Amino acid sequence: MSEVTAVDNLVKKYAQLQQEIGKVIIGQNEAVNFTLLSIFCGGHSLLIGVPGLAKTLLVNTISNSLGLGFNRIQFTPDLMPSDILGSEILDETRKFKFIKGPIFSNIILADEINRTPPKTQAALLEAMQERSVTIAGNHYKLDLPFFVLATQNPIEQEGTYPLPEAQLDRFMFSINLDYPSFEEEVEVVKSTTSINEQKVNSLFSPSEIIEIQKLIRKIPVADNVIEYAVSLVGKTRPNSNLATDMVKKYIDWGAGPRASQNLILAAKAHAAVNGKYSPDIEDVQAIAVPILSHRVVKNYKAEAEGITIKEIITSLF
Repeated sequence: MSEVTAVDNLVKKYAQLQQEIGKVIIGQNEAVNFTLLSIFCGGHSLLIGVPGLAKTLLVNTISNSLGLGFNRIQFTPDLMPSDILGSEILDETRKFKFIKGPIFSNIILADEINRTPPKTQAALLEAMQERSVTIAGNHYKLDLPFFVLATQNPIEQEGTYPLPEAQLDRFMFSINLDYPSFEEEVEVVKSTTSINEQKVNSLFSPSEIIEIQKLIRKIPVADNVIEYAVSLVGKTRPNSNLATDMVKKYIDWGAGPRASQNLILAAKAHAAVNGKYSPDIEDVQAIAVPILSHRVVKNYKAEAEGITIKEIITSLF
């Protein structure tokens, strides 16, 4: 199958996928789209939103519609790395036997990831980067495709631990979920308080997702688009000669090279699902905010003046 035909097929399947997810998830179109794009790129996502915005339901619905295995891990202050990765036990023959933890699935929902100490958060790092885990010196490969979709509550900071920068950088997208509109909330209440339960059909298989990931990487990108993405990331660094006055005034730390890589990968995926055979600058701009927002650290001046990261990033376009 040619790449052009593969992209055309993806556009059709993507429209069906959105329809299928829309049976259960009302509104939150942007969050659904960004989550799907991260999966098609093979990346991980951090979902940030107040309680009750259906973050868990969204991840569960997406995993069902994609035909992928799903495990939910509730992160708590007493969670240990072995509760995520698994552990070795002595069996009846007095030999060590490895019992797999919940990390061995396709989609892992790391629920309220910032409620667990850094030691346990770090247990995810190898899995997220290498798609494998090391237990007692033994190396275990994870099932592919593999994604971590983590949720974080932005308002309850009591008993939470900030995610280390190294771990934040492993997330391709940082996706903010907003309150639904009045009409959407009416629809949510109607659908969740009746006896009718919507069933989501599975439209993909794990092997098809892997093929889509390969297709995204094959999509060609013009040099001027790559240069635009790299210069956009460069502009977020206050010490760079590309930095704008706004960045120098309000930003402490800018994004690293992984942001440039993710911008191009996500722009390819965004172009593909919209029926384009190569991304342009508009595709880079469409996905720039969720890719850069968690990689840019604003200073106290920005906090004091109520300047948001989104305003700073969009000013760079």
